[in-house]
Amino acid sequence: MSKLAQIKALDNGKGVQYLLDAAYKILHNPIAMFDTTYALNAFTDVTTDDLIWNELISTGTFSMKTQEFFAEECFTEYVANADKLVMLKSSKLKHDRILGNIFNRDNIKVANIVMVVCNTLIGAEDTAAFEELADKITSEIHDDEYFTAYGRAYHETIIIQLLDGIIKEPTIYTGHVQIFYDGFEDYLYVAVVDIMQNNLKTEDSHQNKLMYFKNLFESKYRSFKYAIYSDYIVMIMSSKHKDFYDEHFFNKDNNPFKQNNLFAGISSSFENPYELREYYDKAVAALKNGIEKNNDQRVFLYNNI
Repeated sequence: MSKLAQIKALDNGKGVQYLLDAAYKILHNPIAMFDTTYALNAFTDVTTDDLIWNELISTGTFSMKTQEFFAEECFTEYVANADKLVMLKSSKLKHDRILGNIFNRDNIKVANIVMVVCNTLIGAEDTAAFEELADKITSEIHDDEYFTAYGRAYHETIIIQLLDGIIKEPTIYTGHVQIFYDGFEDYLYVAVVDIMQNNLKTEDSHQNKLMYFKNLFESKYRSFKYAIYSDYIVMIMSSKHKDFYDEHFFNKDNNPFKQNNLFAGISSSFENPYELREYYDKAVAALKNGIEKNNDQRVFLYNNI
């Protein structure tokens, strides 16, 4: 039986560790899984002479020095831009390695698996088998609530850090904003949703109401990316169109803004995620201007000010 067939024959439902251990017996090279913050999730308990592998296994992450090495060698960029697999080679590494992307049920990239080619050289059959392993692990975590929540929280963290100016356009490439940008089309828009006018009968705090409506929007508009920021629900949307058409995003027959007495301001379009703060401010300006005019609309466009 080929290596690809052996990987395909592995059972789902037994956990990521089972899949890694079984794959090691087929591919004969050590394999680990780590999330997008470089925190180790699972690994095959194998001794190697690879310094970076040993660092990951012994410390549970990669040091800042190693992360800077990844950036300088363009590894971070290659991994962030890869659809599924990427082979990493460098004269500064003793062994090559191959990485695969792992996605949660929202199709958010939440982790990588890496195989260090230190025991057995690999060919096309091994690459195909490793790609199947990545797909197996993506299926394994599909219904895992941890990875679902992790993916959404990861996006929210990136949005807040962009808005606060913590993440700025880098001189050395980092993959975090690229991962956030995955799945978006040509043009971005920022929407800010004000819930202050909502009369939901609840004893919950304002923060809990924000969470309630954020969850509502997440379930309805799954392609958007969300954060709670400065008493607003922030939604990042994308389109092939430079001009915003609300019918492209919101079903008028089942409009959550009208149903729940909510208001939203929408920025003009932009292409650079690092400009998020500027366009967030435009969305807030559109929202405040629209509420002040009180013309029975629910969604206000910055371009109409």
